[in-house]
Amino acid sequence: MASLFRRLRQRFGIAKRPMTVRTHVAWYWRWLGMTVVASLSLALAAWVYDAGRRFAGFDTSELESELVRLREKVGKLESETRNLRALADASESKLKIEQSAQAQLASQVKVLMEENTRLKEDLSFFDNLGPATDKLSIHRFKVDHEPVPGEYRYRLLLVIGGRRDKPFQGSLQLVLNTRTQGRDGIIVLPDKSAADSPGFKLNFKYFNRVESTFRLPRDVQLQSVQVRVFEAGSDQARAVQTVNPS
Repeated sequence: MASLFRRLRQRFGIAKRPMTVRTHVAWYWRWLGMTVVASLSLALAAWVYDAGRRFAGFDTSELESELVRLREKVGKLESETRNLRALADASESKLKIEQSAQAQLASQVKVLMEENTRLKEDLSFFDNLGPATDKLSIHRFKVDHEPVPGEYRYRLLLVIGGRRDKPFQGSLQLVLNTRTQGRDGIIVLPDKSAADSPGFKLNFKYFNRVESTFRLPRDVQLQSVQVRVFEAGSDQARAVQTVNPS
């Protein structure tokens, strides 16, 4: 009983524990205060960060200005590159045209030089020609390899002297001595199917220079070439000459 009385006295008497009175604050005011404090903290942190970068020599506005300048410079360089590429393409095209024209001129000069050389040879030949006779003769007969595989070019000069009332009419025949896989053979040009080919017809009065080409299969090796000249209406050759290809 005595202990119960002491507990009641401690709780409700003068010796009881002091009470604390606190003012009640609404929850939205608490959140508002927390938001203000957080905003101020973030602003302060941003200011400290920006101040630190400026103190270290790093400025955002200067960086953006430098980026703009670099972008403008890159744009100018790209424009200059396009212009230079266009000029290079135009120069290359012009160079190709000039090279092609130069190659054509060189080819024409080569042909003219060869023609000039043949004319000089013809002039020298006729200067040294002996007394005129009515005999048909073959001069400077040559057969050369062409750059195209299997293609050959032949040249010869036909001369007939004496006083003539009408031109010499006849035909030309080539007899090719060949070898194919170790076996010898003969090819006659023109063959029977092209016996009337204009390239082998002859019609001249005193001289005639003949130049043309023929082609053989790649596996056929040319050993020698014989040229025969026939007068129209005769099966006997008026002139014959054989050469090896060079």
